[in-house]
Amino acid sequence: MSTPAVSRALGLALGHLADRRLGDPQRGHPVALFGSAAAALERRTYADSRPRGVGHLALLAGTVSGGGLVLERRTRDHFVAHTLLTAAATWTVLGGTSLAREAAAVHGLLAADDLPGARQRLTHLVGRDTSVLDAEEVSRATVESVAENTSDAVVAPLVWGGLLGVPGLLGYRAVNTLDAMVGHLGERYGRFGWASARLDDLLNLPGARLSGLLAAALAPRVGGRPRDALRAWARDARRHPSPNAGVVEAAFAGALGVRLGGRNTYAHGTEDRVLLGDGPPPGPDDIDRSVRLADQVGAGAVVVAVLLALRRRA
Repeated sequence: MSTPAVSRALGLALGHLADRRLGDPQRGHPVALFGSAAAALERRTYADSRPRGVGHLALLAGTVSGGGLVLERRTRDHFVAHTLLTAAATWTVLGGTSLAREAAAVHGLLAADDLPGARQRLTHLVGRDTSVLDAEEVSRATVESVAENTSDAVVAPLVWGGLLGVPGLLGYRAVNTLDAMVGHLGERYGRFGWASARLDDLLNLPGARLSGLLAAALAPRVGGRPRDALRAWARDARRHPSPNAGVVEAAFAGALGVRLGGRNTYAHGTEDRVLLGDGPPPGPDDIDRSVRLADQVGAGAVVVAVLLALRRRA
């Protein structure tokens, strides 16, 4: 077993622990700085064109992942430096604690019968129009966001960190951020954001499926049954418009014993999503259960990432 493999594995574990203990920095978050740089570059690169979008993606994601590769090569033979670099990169790209805090805040507002406040706080988690949602729909949207973002912001980056180290962590997060900025449907980004959306789908394929497997395996921790999660995944996920969100949302729905999906209203229009799972619609208390399941899934993903890192040859 090589020394870089051990330092990579240790760095991934320490970075996850840092996220659990500290959450995201309140100011100067590297992902936010990357988003500001991407927005500034977009003003120069934008055109209603797929090739322009490919160039925008390649320049930004290539620069970030290339920088990560340089740092990795410079530190890989220095155990402490490589461990700390990997830990810092992991902490930077993970968003599990911030996700849990936002979901808990929505839950608290619903528990206090502050529906307007819960609707407003929900805007921190979802891109849909929250102004007309009732308490049940706010709960559904929160649980769906917890499920999808556990895959996107915790499991997937850990998988790529285990496989590729620092360039995998940073490159994945760059693509995922660009997808959030330009990859959604709409008149402006339909062509320009196409490459970012498709690459993000590709990079999230392994993370979403690992998230689904972990949610099923850990369903008993939240009072669910693995077979219900697997059944919902097998039956419902393929009808979801996203090849990845459908998997993890269906698995979470089955594990929690609730029904997700339905009509969502966005700035670009209304979408009727497939129903996922067989239970009743989620209520406020199911938000807390989804956060507990997400924490368990994240812990399981760290174990997988460490094992992937340790399989690296000298």
